Amino acid sequence: MAETINDTNAASKGGYFTRTRAAVSLLFFVNGLMMGAWAPKIPVFAKALSLSEADLGVMLFVFGIGSLVMMPVAGMQIARFGSSVVVQAAALLFIPTVIGITLVSSVPAGVVAIFLFGGLGGAMDVAMNANAVEVERSMRRSIMSSCHAFWSLGGLVGSATGGFLIAHVGPMGHALLVAGLGVLLFLVARPMILADRPHPAERRERTRLPLSPLPWLIGIIALFSMIPEGAILDWGALYLGNELSASTALSGFAFAAFSLAMSVMRFAGDLVRDRLGAVLTLRLCTVASFVGLVIAGQAPNVTIALIGFGIAGIGISNMVPIAFSAGGNISGLAPGIGLSVVTSLGYSGILFAPSVIGFIAEYTSLSTVYTAVSLLNLVVLAMSGLARHADRVGEAAH
Repeated sequence: MAETINDTNAASKGGYFTRTRAAVSLLFFVNGLMMGAWAPKIPVFAKALSLSEADLGVMLFVFGIGSLVMMPVAGMQIARFGSSVVVQAAALLFIPTVIGITLVSSVPAGVVAIFLFGGLGGAMDVAMNANAVEVERSMRRSIMSSCHAFWSLGGLVGSATGGFLIAHVGPMGHALLVAGLGVLLFLVARPMILADRPHPAERRERTRLPLSPLPWLIGIIALFSMIPEGAILDWGALYLGNELSASTALSGFAFAAFSLAMSVMRFAGDLVRDRLGAVLTLRLCTVASFVGLVIAGQAPNVTIALIGFGIAGIGISNMVPIAFSAGGNISGLAPGIGLSVVTSLGYSGILFAPSVIGFIAEYTSLSTVYTAVSLLNLVVLAMSGLARHADRVGEAAH
């Protein structure tokens, strides 16, 4: 505890990268690594259980349900015990689930394994975001965007190395290596994690979802920020290939252009937010997202569409981190409770919206979808004043 206090004091005096910040950044990287490692395992998982595309769609839906069920549970436990306790428990339970989804040999076992993978990954997600909020408060500066950049980096490492490892050491060898690296990084982070404790008032707070509309409104900001991300992730390649006649190789650059721009801007986002404030930063990002999606949706060729996706990535990059910071800094509400609402609503956009988009695209076009999705940014722009709660990171740590 003395180390935590000393680290906090050092942060207060202007230190930029403290031990507690390094710890929470590692936690984000580990969570992203596990999620990234899942992407190349999906075909292996489907083959092992003889799943059709429709069956796999149901399994992925179970993954999303697991996340949405466990996120509020994690938020309630954070309100009782603090984020440091919950993030450690969630990480230790989540990391082995990558082995669990590799071991399954029947559909019922697959349902349980993917529910736990999605659920415990979601629980860790809420807890590490809550811990990042506490580190922001202790440092009196923004770090949420760079934390999400580390998540993106972990996802990139996990997805980029997965296919190679599965081909050379097999699915189980891949799972053991990823889990082993995850445990190793967690053990490095563990002694540096900020040991936060709930306020006495927060301990008395009933462990239920809040009746106040504020966290739900901020959650809508997160939701409308993440729907475009899901739309580009799942439908960008098909849009370039089917509607703009891109080659198979070139069509893959849709999400690459988006994610590259988003990752770069997330590392820069904290400095921008500290200089401009959360409200103005959110407004500028929302305008960039709107413009980028309109350009992509109305693009006459692949090059213009890629430019549009890149501009959208620049905008979306810091919209979600700002929403998460705001949700975790609502006055009079335990950070875990507010964050569980914001993350649950936000991730429901990236988990479930793509399937709805597919249904709509069948009757219209993906060009129309991207143009229509851009309008969600106008709602975020109208609600952008709520981002002021994210600026509470500048207040004294509690």
